[in-house]
Amino acid sequence: MTYAERIRALREDKDLTQADVAAVLKVGQRTYCDYELGKTRIPVDSLILLARMYNVSMDYISGVSEEKKGFPRR
Repeated sequence: MTYAERIRALREDKDLTQADVAAVLKVGQRTYCDYELGKTRIPVDSLILLARMYNVSMDYISGVSEEKKGFPRR
């Protein structure tokens, strides 16, 4: 699964709209939609915010791992 597919699945699992997530990332809904469609690469800092928000590892959100480990605590 690509990161674009993964961020969509995570959003849908939490019953969030694209507008909800876009507000967290401080981008427009259309920009976030382009992230999910893979038309625009999502910045790393936004991926980190999403991983923290969904409490999953960066490996999982990027599609490198299928294991849903929690986001590391500081």
